[in-house]
Order: sequence, then C-alpha cells, then structure tokens
Amino acid sequence: MAEQTVYARSTHEIAQTRRDLAPETQAAFDAFSRTVFAEGALSVKMKQVIAVAAAHVTQCPYCIEGHTKAAMRSGATHEELMEAIWVAVEMRAGGAYAHSAIAIATFGNEPEKPKAPAAA
Repeated sequence: MAEQTVYARSTHEIAQTRRDLAPETQAAFDAFSRTVFAEGALSVKMKQVIAVAAAHVTQCPYCIEGHTKAAMRSGATHEELMEAIWVAVEMRAGGAYAHSAIAIATFGNEPEKPKAPAAA
C-alpha cells in the first residue's frame, strides 16, 4: 500500500524544476545552505539538531524529514532529537503564553459583555 501524505513528496523532478526556473537563485541558496551547515563554532550535528527543532516551530514537514535524516547521519540520537523537539514545543507554546499579554492589555480597552444567566 502506497504511503499517503497531505504534502506532495519532494522529488528529483521538482528539485530540477526549481533549478530550471531560477538557476542563479537556487545556486545561491545551495551555497548559503552549505555554509550554514558547515562545521564551525557549532558542530554539524548540533546545527542539524537545531534545524530539527526549528523545523518543528516553522512546521515544515519537508524540513522535519530532511533535517531529522541529516541529524541522524551526523550522529544525533533519537533521544537528543526528541529532547530538541520538546524544546521547540515549549518555545512555540511559550510564544502563545507571552503574547497573551497583548490580549490582557486589550481587556482594559474593551468593555466586557455581561455573562448570560446560567440555565436553571
């Protein structure tokens, strides 16, 4: 049975179409990506673990799959990846929590409608 997915599977044909439609931009993006993920102050493994967490925050299924594979090829364990994902979960939830300050500040600017009486 074929795997079904909400998103189209990324294929070599799709990648080639991107290259054909904007070759200079694709080449620049490829060079940028190689530079970003090269060994540096952070290891390649650490960069890929960060990418997995970021992919969960941005909710990009292609990035989740690709960077999870890259992280494991770089030596990341399932436990490390899951812990990074939990950090991403907290950061995303934390953003909603922190932004509640905007709603609370707005409470003072808008009158609250009276509650409807409870049904007997």
